[in-house]
Amino acid sequence: MLRRIPIEALSHAGPEEQELRCKLLRGATIVFFSAGYARKKFIYRKAAKMGVKAVIIDTPDSWAKSLVEEQVIAKFIPVDMGMDAESVFNSALAAIKELSADEATGPADGICTFWELSVPMASRLAEATGLPGPKPEAVDIARDKHLTRKVMADAGLPSIANMLIENESQLEEAARKVGFPSVLKPVGGCSSLGVQKVNNEAELLSVYREVVSVMRGLVVSQGTFDVVRASAAPDGVDLGKVIDATVMLEEYLDGDEVDIDIVMSNGEARYVTVSDNWPTHEPYFSEASGCMPSLLPREKVEDLRKMAEDSVKAIGFENGIFHVEGKYTSRGPRLIEVNARMGGGPVRKMHKHTFGVDLVVEQLLIAVGIPCNPCAADVPKKAVAYACCNAPRGGCIPDRQIFEAFKQREGILYVAPNIKPGDRVFGPEEGMPTSIAEILVESDDGAAAARDFALAVEQQVIDAYLNVVKPYHG
Repeated sequence: MLRRIPIEALSHAGPEEQELRCKLLRGATIVFFSAGYARKKFIYRKAAKMGVKAVIIDTPDSWAKSLVEEQVIAKFIPVDMGMDAESVFNSALAAIKELSADEATGPADGICTFWELSVPMASRLAEATGLPGPKPEAVDIARDKHLTRKVMADAGLPSIANMLIENESQLEEAARKVGFPSVLKPVGGCSSLGVQKVNNEAELLSVYREVVSVMRGLVVSQGTFDVVRASAAPDGVDLGKVIDATVMLEEYLDGDEVDIDIVMSNGEARYVTVSDNWPTHEPYFSEASGCMPSLLPREKVEDLRKMAEDSVKAIGFENGIFHVEGKYTSRGPRLIEVNARMGGGPVRKMHKHTFGVDLVVEQLLIAVGIPCNPCAADVPKKAVAYACCNAPRGGCIPDRQIFEAFKQREGILYVAPNIKPGDRVFGPEEGMPTSIAEILVESDDGAAAARDFALAVEQQVIDAYLNVVKPYHG
């Protein structure tokens, strides 16, 4: 049917065109490689609501296997993700080809993922099956932060001083080349994992050893990262099988940090929105809070939009949803990284509430090759703000009662707990603190009002946590 409809009829941003695009999506079979963590369930519910027959490929013990019984997805395919990458690819590819003979699904019409670490595999599977998807070479560039810097420089785009560090003997050279303050990070990390600010050469050595140790001691389990304790057998996939833990040193960027979310279709950016990230929690750069729309001056917002678009195109992408991180520095806009998938956490809700754009729907359309042009509001419908509430002190909580008090309160979209009763919670005195809750609020009075509201709720959550936290005894 798609071939019989003029491309012009699908390329406009009006509500009628969006309705037509969504009608074409109905009945499609889309394979999702890796379900991600359990709070991504909303993605598969939305796919079901859109009439998509979803197939999830994940580990045999994935939380997502229950979605078949819940009639959210059409099929769950277990694959041992602990195998080497080639074996995982071959197993997944064989399973996708077998869908053609499955009456419940029929052949796959598209392949995608909403989980950062699975983007490379999903792109290769799409290429191997001849289905729409990003070029694997472009994905590899985006996943490798050092390679991204090289591509930016080669394209004549603003870049920053950086150096790849493959072993400890290169630290002195990196310090000379990059200088201080600087940032040490894994070239293939995600979620600020292993990212730390470094102020001098002595600190560089200790931070390097810490980051390497942390990366070696992590596994991926149920779409999240877990620490492997010396006394316990690992339950999950060794992080080294899915992430390049090689590190790089790059100069520290001053200025205002932002996210730029892009919907790209047929080589053109059809939707680009800038949201503010307030200062991250250093030295680990864990996310703190932010708001949409951006409070930056219009000229800066336009400069950031252009920087993000230019970066995505320079890497080689033509279609997809991109979550770009950057800063407006004293020297102008600078790229931090390009993520070739929808942003996590509150990102989807932020766009829906502010501009009426559902990034999940746009990704589903892109996955099957339907052109995108989101029908976005010209003027923000609401302002939204979020806060990632970090533990001020380590310990554990007896129950989740403290979070119940925030339900049904006007303006609070949610206060979602990230910890369970009895879980060990790490405080800043123990290193990178645990995120105890994610907060999202809305306001009719603009982004500044939403920001102040989010920060007030964050403090209330912290106060409630401090009233109940107890020492953790293991």
